[in-house]
Amino acid sequence: MAAAEDKKEQAAPQTKNHRMLQVSILRYNPADPESVPHLQTYSVSETDSMTLYILLNELRDTQDPSLQFDFVCRAGICGSCAMLVNGKPTLACRCLTRDLPEHFTLAPLPGFELIGDLSVNTGKWMRGMSERIQSWCHLNDEEVNLSKIETPMDPHLAEDIYLLDRCVECGCCVASCGNFRMRPDFVGAVAINKISRFRLDPRDHRNDADYYEILGTESGVFGCMSLLACHDFCPKDLPLKTQIAFMRRKMAEQGIMGKEEPTLKRVIPLRELKLD
Repeated sequence: MAAAEDKKEQAAPQTKNHRMLQVSILRYNPADPESVPHLQTYSVSETDSMTLYILLNELRDTQDPSLQFDFVCRAGICGSCAMLVNGKPTLACRCLTRDLPEHFTLAPLPGFELIGDLSVNTGKWMRGMSERIQSWCHLNDEEVNLSKIETPMDPHLAEDIYLLDRCVECGCCVASCGNFRMRPDFVGAVAINKISRFRLDPRDHRNDADYYEILGTESGVFGCMSLLACHDFCPKDLPLKTQIAFMRRKMAEQGIMGKEEPTLKRVIPLRELKLD
């Protein structure tokens, strides 16, 4: 009988004790003249496989509908939910609460325009950066023929381009960059990675002299102090330190030896592309 009771107890499901989390969130609404920055602490019961995205939605649904934060895809693809978790930039949808202590702090990404609470306007900065470095394919063609079959690309080269093209522009690399905090005009690792991506692309007819005009300054690749927090905190594990070192070497070669002359090819802005 004793053996049977022991087996019965072992077969019974074990009840898991969930933690009661204490979440301190930096609250501030710049659109409200009476709002002042302050920390507000909430208590939330942890659930299995809970992410910060799930936690924040539960907070907004059950405790505070005024809480502001961003999300779209919930799968680490859009980059909208980036924020500081205990002072470190990360994506809320990919951060499991089980990896955090019972009491932790959430804050918006620094360096970007604050919309409210945890919501920042990364899109405005990213668009300005993209226009500044001209992050699109520069072609020789006077007109773009969208019905033309593209020239086949070597699979290994396509994989190398895809690796760098996985950037979701979440802003984690920018928010973690000490140089960006001191020099707001610094283009950041996200821009250097984009230029490195287009340098690989055979469809882009620019050369190193053209890229030097964009990156060969203190606000470009030579402004990087090699702290490499961008590499440490990239949620997509992009090889940012490798690209920074590679582009710095290529831009130094161009600046010292003047290996290539700038091309005089016509730049085709995106708005000129005809889709009909």
